[in-house]
Amino acid sequence: MPTAPITPGDFPTSPLALRFADPARQAKARAFASEQAAAATEAADLLAQLWDNAPGRPARAAALAAVHERLVDWRYRLAVAMGPPPGPAGAFFNPERFRTPIREGDTNFDRLGEVGRLREGAEWDQATRTYTGGRATPASEAMLRYGRLAERRFAAEGVEGDTLQNWVLLPDGRRIAGNRLLRGEAAYRADAELVARYAARGLDASRIETGGRPVYSATPTPRDSAVLHSAALDLLARPHLTVEDYLSARYLLFQAPQNKKGSDAVTRTFIVTVGAVALPGAVPVLPEDVDLRCYVLGQSLCHP
Repeated sequence: MPTAPITPGDFPTSPLALRFADPARQAKARAFASEQAAAATEAADLLAQLWDNAPGRPARAAALAAVHERLVDWRYRLAVAMGPPPGPAGAFFNPERFRTPIREGDTNFDRLGEVGRLREGAEWDQATRTYTGGRATPASEAMLRYGRLAERRFAAEGVEGDTLQNWVLLPDGRRIAGNRLLRGEAAYRADAELVARYAARGLDASRIETGGRPVYSATPTPRDSAVLHSAALDLLARPHLTVEDYLSARYLLFQAPQNKKGSDAVTRTFIVTVGAVALPGAVPVLPEDVDLRCYVLGQSLCHP
């Protein structure tokens, strides 16, 4: 089965990886695309081989699951090889989390809006429990933008409370609970839970940003996430995959991160892999902020 060539250009860098204003440091972060391209090329060769021997759609879906697991292992091994990132974030680094599933009661929370620690050179302010000052970075600007978009979605959908449940429509007509957007008291409860978790792991939680007006994206329950992930693989296993099917599956995958760390990179690498095999020459461009689009904008608006 022929596959399309995969290059670093197929992997625009997530703004969340660009946590510095220095162009040289940004260029170093963008070099991760070469790692993704190499992994995707190897994975595409494996998928093409498995699909050549797959007798039907269930077998094709099983092949996709095997390739996805291979990429989870790739990201874990890469984390081990690269070691902890520089700066304060390095204190929280644990490569095992790149292959640790998200379990019941251990929801992943991603803070949106004003995230001071993402500004280069920001300093901790104990009075406000935020990081203040510093220079804007692509990461801080992206989170600020998507925090505002999340607030607008609350207003657009007439949600008066502090939790917006994102519902996902599957190809078979089922509606599954996807991620949640949290603000107000719900967001403060997420803050408190994160602080408690860090402390339970023996980590210093004294400078976790809990002030300001946080907005969070919270992952689905493991049960719903498994349904979303399975539906994505089943969709991608269609023998005559369309661009529309591919984009729908991409959304489902980003709605269903599987592990505590690294799911974004794995999903980006996996979906490009599948596109190279199933849609050679017609693969839609991967937006640099694809994860944030899928978390915040909703199913009908997430594709550019």
